[in-house]
Amino acid sequence: MKKRQGLLAALVLFACMSNVKAQQNKHTFISNLIRKMTLEEKIGQLNLLTSDMDVTGPFMKPGYKKDIEAGLCGAVFNAYTPQYTRQLQEMALKTRLKIPLLFGYDVIHGHKTIFPIPLGEACTWDMSLMEQSARAAAVEASADGLQWTFSPMVDIARDPRWGRVAEGVGEDTWYGVQVAKAKVKGYQGNDLSASNTILACVKHFALYGAVEAGRDYNTVDMSRRQMFQYYLPPYKAAIDAGVATVMTSFNEVDGIPATGNKWLMTDLLRKQWGFKGFVVTDYTAINEMIAHGIVKNEYEAGELSFNAGVDMDMQGSVFAGQMKKLLQDKKITQAAIDTAVYRILSAKYDLGLFTDPFRYCDTARARKEIMNTENLELARKVAERSIVLLKNDNQLLPLKKEAKIALIGPLADSKRDMIGNWSAAGDYTKAATLLEGLKARGANVEYLPGAHYAADTTLIKRALQKARLDASDTADAAPMLAAAVELAKRSDVVVMALGETQGMTGEAASRSNISIPENQQQLLKAVYATGKPVVLVLMNGRPLTLEWEDAHIPSILETWWLGTKAGNAIASVLFGDYNPAGKITMTFPRTTGQIPIYYNHKNTGRPQDPNNKYSSKYLDNVNEPLYPFGYGLSYTKFTYGSIALSKQQITKADKLQVSIPVTNSGNYDGEEVVQLYIRDLVGSATRPVKELKGFKKLMLKKGETQTVMFEISAEDLKFYDKDMKWTAEPGDFMVFIGGNSRDVQSAGFILK
Repeated sequence: MKKRQGLLAALVLFACMSNVKAQQNKHTFISNLIRKMTLEEKIGQLNLLTSDMDVTGPFMKPGYKKDIEAGLCGAVFNAYTPQYTRQLQEMALKTRLKIPLLFGYDVIHGHKTIFPIPLGEACTWDMSLMEQSARAAAVEASADGLQWTFSPMVDIARDPRWGRVAEGVGEDTWYGVQVAKAKVKGYQGNDLSASNTILACVKHFALYGAVEAGRDYNTVDMSRRQMFQYYLPPYKAAIDAGVATVMTSFNEVDGIPATGNKWLMTDLLRKQWGFKGFVVTDYTAINEMIAHGIVKNEYEAGELSFNAGVDMDMQGSVFAGQMKKLLQDKKITQAAIDTAVYRILSAKYDLGLFTDPFRYCDTARARKEIMNTENLELARKVAERSIVLLKNDNQLLPLKKEAKIALIGPLADSKRDMIGNWSAAGDYTKAATLLEGLKARGANVEYLPGAHYAADTTLIKRALQKARLDASDTADAAPMLAAAVELAKRSDVVVMALGETQGMTGEAASRSNISIPENQQQLLKAVYATGKPVVLVLMNGRPLTLEWEDAHIPSILETWWLGTKAGNAIASVLFGDYNPAGKITMTFPRTTGQIPIYYNHKNTGRPQDPNNKYSSKYLDNVNEPLYPFGYGLSYTKFTYGSIALSKQQITKADKLQVSIPVTNSGNYDGEEVVQLYIRDLVGSATRPVKELKGFKKLMLKKGETQTVMFEISAEDLKFYDKDMKWTAEPGDFMVFIGGNSRDVQSAGFILK
């Protein structure tokens, strides 16, 4: 035994010594390289340029080619395929010092195989699946010439008017932390030197999800307490998980644009959190500080951003144009330039690019690993588990196999909209639509669009980013609607695919009205008036306001934009091959006027009271959302028993065991996400009415009961107190367990 322990200790010591030696070799290599570089070459490493796109694929502007050939470019984005990246890398290797390029791209929810949008995938409540989809995306991207993704986006968002909610995982901080860790691990793996891993980039640092009025690029203004308690933890989790790069946000933080905010990028990110990687701006964010009114010109913008902590300038060319003069004027230091260059070269070293610059340019590997059977099956699995059943009166779903189905709606056969926004390299022609998914199952289905995407052609032009409208977009709508109504009348059941086009959500796609477009609502109401049972299949990138739909339509499925296998996944759920188990991670408001709305709100000094006129309420609607955070139904029913606590009082050194029996009391086998929430009843700073602190996803056979166990420690009870100290305060607490944040069982305990 002693010999075995001694051998183990020796192996650990050897591994530690090997790691130290490797780090020493890396430091020596990079330091020697920096000493050989001219100032122009160093500045070039801080310059990120974009490749352009046309119908034939990516291409490089002549001026940018000259920069690469002169060693004045450190990285390129929007460049992919092994052939194209090899071509650009060969240019870089003809330079004096042969420093390889870094290639980045928006690999947000898949590369070629497209998975559900992140807001949809979050509804799986499955960290393993989310890590797997990131791993598959990394493998495909790295096989396609890429080494860097601008993902994950971990911005906490409470306002669904903001178009970029589709890129994130919703409103909850604790949940956002778990996803951030899973995504970083999925992209980067355990070893960046492996040729199937890529650099992750956590964004947008910081607070981008809190833009005022949900309008993209808008102002953010919040207290430090709000920042640290709710908005910053997912970024910190990504840093702790080893994320290699950080992207700045467009918005200001405490009156200073994030891209020029020294407190944010140096004091917090590097000094407090210990981040060792490099910081890249978002697209032309340095230049945009002029419009913010914080600097007069690009010279001042370069000074402010670089001294704040930016290492790489995305597409702005401010560093390239201003840094030499800034150094001459002693506005920046040579040491700071060398440090920024070191960070970027370090990432390239970790990726193995100095050993083999072409390791990501393998066409044979691309043919083998891109959109292969395994990835497509994973995409289908994730898509099925991202679907949320919002309503199912009278068990209309699942559909009967022999049902005569009228499939109606402009999104039912729209390949482009299946893969959603930020599917940059995705080939929508290979996506399965709902019509195709139903036909593949042999369903008795007949299809008509019934309406255009929206009556407002200006909205469509903006959303689809078209120079003109297709003829089908401008055809007379009345005959389309009439034909759809007639089709509905001769069917057994109507499945309606309605919602948003992929361009209606995403960057620069904020909406002041988040309902289904009016002409689609008219179609829905006309079909509903036939008296035929209607299943509403929503396709969208944000929570929508659905008061009329919820009040009238018997079955509603939220399917988001599910990716390459969208149609197959939806068909599987419609017919009951898969029992939906998704749970929303962003609250659905009743009306736009309730926004921002989120489950973990404060109680206020005058909480809603029907017997008190002077309480916090609306005159024209209730306070409660239409669908609360964590909500989602199943074809079966789950019954929760009473909560049992291992003790009524705990100390900060104790663990509290919390258990609850959960029974599948319905007629189908199914999965349930059992959610744990906590409330601190009295704090030195006010506390929310509930906070998610854990969940367990379990499969229950029909009639089966399982006892679900949770463990609560003092760490779960901590918050930023009145002095901004991270602590758990003694006092009374409530614990809640249920299938969503509203419908819960409760119990109380005391922290001594």
